[in-house]
Parts: sequence; C-alpha cells; structure tokens
Amino acid sequence: MKPREIERFRLKLEAFLADVVLPMGRKERGQHAEEYIRGLLMDGERKSIEPMADRLPDGDVQALQQFVNQSPWSTKEVQGSLARKVEREFVPEAYWLIDEVSFPKQGKHSVGVARQYCGALGKTANCQVAVTLDLGTEESSTPLDWALYLPEQWINDTVRRKEAGVPEEITFKTKTELALDLIDEVRGWGLQDRLVLADSAYGDAYEFRKELRTRTLDYVVQVSRDLTAWTEDPHPSEPPMKRGGKISRKRLYAKELPPVRSLCQIAKDLPSQSWKKITWREGTKGPLSSRFARVMVWMANGLVQGKTMKEPPQELLIEWPEGDKDPRKYWLSSLPPHRISFRGLVRKAKGRFRVEQDYEEMKGEVGLDHFEGRSWQGWYHHVTLVTLAYAFLMLERMGNKKNFWIDLASCPPIDPEMIDVIQRHMPDL
Repeated sequence: MKPREIERFRLKLEAFLADVVLPMGRKERGQHAEEYIRGLLMDGERKSIEPMADRLPDGDVQALQQFVNQSPWSTKEVQGSLARKVEREFVPEAYWLIDEVSFPKQGKHSVGVARQYCGALGKTANCQVAVTLDLGTEESSTPLDWALYLPEQWINDTVRRKEAGVPEEITFKTKTELALDLIDEVRGWGLQDRLVLADSAYGDAYEFRKELRTRTLDYVVQVSRDLTAWTEDPHPSEPPMKRGGKISRKRLYAKELPPVRSLCQIAKDLPSQSWKKITWREGTKGPLSSRFARVMVWMANGLVQGKTMKEPPQELLIEWPEGDKDPRKYWLSSLPPHRISFRGLVRKAKGRFRVEQDYEEMKGEVGLDHFEGRSWQGWYHHVTLVTLAYAFLMLERMGNKKNFWIDLASCPPIDPEMIDVIQRHMPDL
C-alpha cells in the first residue's frame, strides 16, 4: 500500500486491532503492533524493522526492536483472539488447512535453521520450516496458528538453544505431531471443528489419520500412489460363538491376509464406467474439470506384525485426466460417502489450492520472510504480526467482494438456446 492508502485505512486498522491486541497487556505494545503492521502493509522492498521504521513517519527502530525481540507478550493469546475474530467472518463451509512454509536462510544461528527440504526453493537447502494451520475457503485463507519445526540437531544443541532462547520444555516433534498440536490448540481456543485438508506429507502418515479420527475430525487428505490397500474388507468375520458364550479367536498373521494393491494399481483396475468428468469450480480461464473415480478402500499401513489393527473403510478419490498415461492424484476421505456428492468430494479435495498462493502473497505483500532476527520469541512475534496484517487485508477484500462465497461452478451450464432466449428478452426483463 502507498502511504496515502495506509493513512486512509488507518482508522479501520486501529478498529480491527483494538480487541485483538488486548492480550499484549500494556497500551504501548498495542501501539507498537499497529506501527509494525502499518510498516508491513506499506510498499517497500525490505520489511525488516529498520527499513520499515525509516518509511514510517512515527517509526522508532529501538522501540520496535524491543517490542518484537524482547517484549514478553504472548503470541498464543493474540493468535487465539484473532482466530475467533476471523472465524466469525468466514462462511460455514470453511476448512482447516494443514500446510508448511519455508524460509531460506544463510548461516546457522537463526532459530531452527538447518539443511532440510525447502519448499520455497524446491530442493534441500539451508532454511527454517514452519507447520501452519489455516482457516480457508476456495476464495481465501488466513493462518490461525504456527509451529516452528526444530530438527533433532537443534533440539540436542544446548548452546544454540540457549542463544536463540528456545524454551526448555520444547522437545523434538515430527511435523505431523506439530500439526496435531496446532489442531488441539485452536480447539482449545473454542473454535468450531472443521474438515481437515492436507497434502501427502501428512496424509501418508497412518498415525496422523488415526489421530484425526480419534479426535472425531473428518478429513480429505492427499496420499501417494504407492500406498497399499484392499478394496474389500480384509478383516475375517467373527467366529461363531461356542458353548459357554466364549468366542474362539485365531491369531491373524500378515501372510494370511489377502494380497494388497497399490493405489495406482487399484485405479488402473477400475472399470471404465467408474470414471466421471467432474467440474469443481470456476477458474480464471473458465470452469475447471477433470476425470475422477471414487472407491471404498481399507488401507494396509494399519497392518502390524502378527495382527491387523481394526482399520475402518475410507473413500479413495482418484484424478486421472483423459489422455494421461497414469492417474495424477489420490485423496483419502473419512466423510460418509452417502452424505456427500461426487462433485462435493472433488471440491473438498481441491480446497487447498488457495493456501500456497496466500503464503506467497504474505511473503511478497507483508514481509513474512523478511525477519532478520534469530530468536525463538522474535520469530513467533513476527509471524503473529504478519498474520494480523494479512488477516486485515483479507477481511477488507472479502468485505469489498460481495457474495464471495458463491460457488459459480455449482451452477449448471446454460443451454446455448436458453442464452439466446434470455438475451432476446433482456430489455423486457
């Protein structure tokens, strides 16, 4: 935004932040938050503290440095306050989106930085990685909560931990464990339970899917083609009752189970009538459509040595565009098939597309990856303030875009003859 635009929106921004920054405590912290967020919203190449302070008429480098890096305000309380505010503005069918965002870095002292897969660069590189939980629709999304991933070398390096101010209670957790922690945290804030969407980095993990079911949360998660499953229930039927009311149970070994097939092979074995062309939404160049099939499966990665875990059936959704040599994508859904249409399931599976665009916009528009501090607290303060700035922008756009939740692709195509009739009678209408 240009300085004039910022001033025009300043009263709105102050009103937006008024209740959200209350958990920060002191009044001057709320003022510094508003100042920092104006800096993030303002045009400029770098959105680290010094360049932002130089551009702001009331910028104070020292005060902002102290506010972001040393001030003891709680990010979780602020994020919880914002999450409840944002949820009230979203339509009922919003999803919870599990994702990752990475920050390429030089050196080794910034908290959590290590050589690991960096999605921003598409390769292994020196970077920080955060697991995120967003609230989103097909039109927009905004982060609700963040968890910085600390590789084991960081967890075990007491010197670097102390320098970066990593709290003593922080232990190593996998990214799927961090994602579950985020879900538990936002539920603790009183947010409504939502359908969970995630890519295959999370969907492939049996424990992640099991833990979602334990929490009675439905999901539609992408999975890899090489996972294996059955298309018929592999669990043996209950043996007949013996005299005395006892059931004779035979120990079940893996080798006694029916052979499994990869999801790719299951897709290729489906009869041709299983495949339907589905249009799921309106794109920038017209309706988006592809060929899909849905089939019930029992996933085999619930198998343990000597017995099977009682694996519930799930629905496998497969996308195989006409003309492609192999199927393109796979999703597992815990939603009851009889309660969701084919097209509705496809829409939910495709519901993550906005989140990566939004993170790119957060980096480009509000300086998500411009933080130059090294500390644990500074990093969390920065991403929380970025979230406030982006949520303000998003809600402004939603307010200016009437009926933003209408699903244009749900409207059936109009017959060409009907279009002619409508055009002829337009003056009368």
